[in-house]
Amino acid sequence: MHIAESQPVSAQYSPAHIRATWNGTGSVEDAARALGFSRATGYDLIRKGRFPCRVLRIGRSSRVVTASLLRVLESGEPEYNDART
Repeated sequence: MHIAESQPVSAQYSPAHIRATWNGTGSVEDAARALGFSRATGYDLIRKGRFPCRVLRIGRSSRVVTASLLRVLESGEPEYNDART
């Protein structure tokens, strides 16, 4: 996903911007930034099954479900991913 550099970081990861520009899933790095933590922390939380929103494992890749991320951002309540890998 390409983000224009002229936008402030907070605007890039606002629910309105995510809703308008993301498809059904997003990268772990972008989702982690939207939630306010690093890429490394995001992957660590996924390994522990504690990422605050739904994560899909596709082969060796992980993708964050956009609708779940939006619910977490808007409500402030985590939807922990119970799937263990």
